[in-house]
Amino acid sequence: MPSFHSLRHINLVSLRLCLAYSTCAIASSIYIGNSSKGPKKYYSLCCNTETPIFRIFNVPAIIATAFGNDPIPEIQATLAPPVKGKMFKALCVCYSIVTLNFFSVAIFGYWALGSKANGLILSNFLDDGKPLVPKWFVLMKNSFTILQLFAVGMPTNEVLERTFADPKKGEFSAQNVIPRLIPRSLCLITATTIAAMLPFFGDINAVIGVFGFMPLGLVLPVVFFNLAIKPSKRSLVFWFNATVDVDFSTLGVITAVAAVRQIVLDAKTHQLFTNI
Repeated sequence: MPSFHSLRHINLVSLRLCLAYSTCAIASSIYIGNSSKGPKKYYSLCCNTETPIFRIFNVPAIIATAFGNDPIPEIQATLAPPVKGKMFKALCVCYSIVTLNFFSVAIFGYWALGSKANGLILSNFLDDGKPLVPKWFVLMKNSFTILQLFAVGMPTNEVLERTFADPKKGEFSAQNVIPRLIPRSLCLITATTIAAMLPFFGDINAVIGVFGFMPLGLVLPVVFFNLAIKPSKRSLVFWFNATVDVDFSTLGVITAVAAVRQIVLDAKTHQLFTNI
């Protein structure tokens, strides 16, 4: 890519792939929900009374991870005009698409699969290794997912190349081809190995959300606003920000306990490289 700005083409492909496999997930859920295939559905809470409470506090962290993938437009939406207006519109479009995708998949998935659904929705469309939807449909969904993962990895590749490559050399010179090949391969191998070692995907998302996205997206912005803009301590804005800060800081502490607890429980019931 000639520049970081050129990644917009990759982002457009990524967006279309995201819409495609989300649509496939919804269609699969409707198909399974209207058929007699699949395991018996349960909609009630399971386990002891303690576990559901901790799982409830796991949810905000997972949501923070899901909706916290827009830092660049969110930061740029606070800049001076005319960038602010354009980026705020982009931010609204971004969150609208994310909200539509995630909530649609969650609602139809829960209706079709019940409360015992696996955190990774694509794995729910197989029952004892047998597809609950046509095989070609499963292959198509997985293909969309794999291609989208390649697309979202492009910004990481850009950072790696900026670090290891030499812009003064030719694009296909050894000084650029070798650093491009080795760091990308190592990054992909490392990520794949970790993903295979730790099969509890949803709970890993909760840990990432509580230690990464919740402070970055819900706590620090209001703190920085009060420090930088310095609204009057008698103003509604100051106390609203202070309330948001205290509430989400408290929620973050509780959620951190719930997320770490769930990881510990997962580690007791899953061995490394468990095939779920």
